[in-house]
Amino acid sequence: MTTTFSDYDFAAQCADANTFADYCATQDARNTLQLNVRKWTLMLCDALKQNYIDCSIKLHNRSIAIDGDPNNYHQGQIDALKNGECDYDFIIESGRKYHKIVMVTNQRSVHAFVDKKTGEVYKAASWRGPAKDVRFDLRLIKDREWLLEKADWAGSYLYK
Repeated sequence: MTTTFSDYDFAAQCADANTFADYCATQDARNTLQLNVRKWTLMLCDALKQNYIDCSIKLHNRSIAIDGDPNNYHQGQIDALKNGECDYDFIIESGRKYHKIVMVTNQRSVHAFVDKKTGEVYKAASWRGPAKDVRFDLRLIKDREWLLEKADWAGSYLYK
């Protein structure tokens, strides 16, 4: 039996079909991972804001215990914080490669960077880019749970 050019052509088309199917399957997986990374980054922003609120309430309670609160300033601040009125916010600005977690008050500063494709968390080296070493990986459940529980608004968890 001799093979003809059309036999090779058909075999190549079948191989391309498998490759394209594989590509589609891996593309779906990549898209799902990128959506999960965005969701986890939003969860980290929420955890950072909640940590700021908790720390602020603790400081106001300490001030009440030490000095009292004759003008009800501290109690008013505690009530406002418990109602979600907070002068700090953490937002995401997405770039080409990274999600930038930005701390917004009366000014803006970069808190951390998260790789959009891998979920790796980096300390900020500058406004434009991250430091070299990966600090955490959001894909790992252990890292993600630790981050959401222990991450502090000031960023000390990002230092090795």
